[in-house]
Amino acid sequence: MELWIPITIAAAFLQNLRSALQRHLRSSLGTRGASFVRFGYGFPVAVLYVAALHFVGGYHLPQMNWPFVGWAIFGGLAQIYATIMLVYLFSLRNFAVGTAYSKTEPVQAALFGLVLLGERLQPGTVVAIIIGVIGVMLISVARTPLNARSLLAALFSRTALIGIASGGVFGISAVAYRSASLSLDGPNAVVQAAFTLAFVTGFQTLYMLVWMVFTDRAEIGKVIRSWRSSALVGLAGVLGSAGWFTAMTLQQVAYVRALGQIELVFTFAASVFLFKERINRLEVLGCLLILTGILGLIFV
Repeated sequence: MELWIPITIAAAFLQNLRSALQRHLRSSLGTRGASFVRFGYGFPVAVLYVAALHFVGGYHLPQMNWPFVGWAIFGGLAQIYATIMLVYLFSLRNFAVGTAYSKTEPVQAALFGLVLLGERLQPGTVVAIIIGVIGVMLISVARTPLNARSLLAALFSRTALIGIASGGVFGISAVAYRSASLSLDGPNAVVQAAFTLAFVTGFQTLYMLVWMVFTDRAEIGKVIRSWRSSALVGLAGVLGSAGWFTAMTLQQVAYVRALGQIELVFTFAASVFLFKERINRLEVLGCLLILTGILGLIFV
């Protein structure tokens, strides 16, 4: 098995854990504060990770260059604003449809990878990615009372366009991170990914902190007071991001993000086996399509 596969699966699991912890924080923090803790409390862990690789592992640190700085900042900003668009969807009608369209990220990432990096995919891989995306979209609308007429109308709605834009910007962010990591002259993919992660989370922490200083200073106090819960979010987030960055340094973004859809399978497994919740037929079909797409990615 190629190394990027278990790393991606672990990253997806940690992202699922981070999301669950962040949802818990929403009761005490606003949207900006709950988003900030992912970066603010994750940044020190990212720095310690790089330090451990250097001082304990004995790896030399790569030297920054302008292409790296440009791609890293571009990716960091894209990730922030893609998240804002995704959160904004929840204030709109038919937000489930918009969220479903945001899940087209692997397909859009494949297109951006082709345009920006010249990376091509095998036809079988393209089919596997599309199957997985359809599965994710089915799950996103499975519990929403949509009929054929309203669904068709929603295809061209403002909500759908924002969802597509969110998925596209997430795709751009992922491709930018891969480009930043590959531009470094590091000893291996792990060190390059760790260095990129530390730089990006540091930039995002500073950017969001300045943003909150000028727009919502009270939120900063809430973030500090919730440090126990926030630190767990930061830890899970930075460990998951380390996995994503490493996997995307080893493999094309479209493969990694498509395999990362296994996160939803983890979510539904927990719902059924831990919380004894019932899932409907569309959700079961969506999970089966995701698994089919993942098997296609691995064995094509």
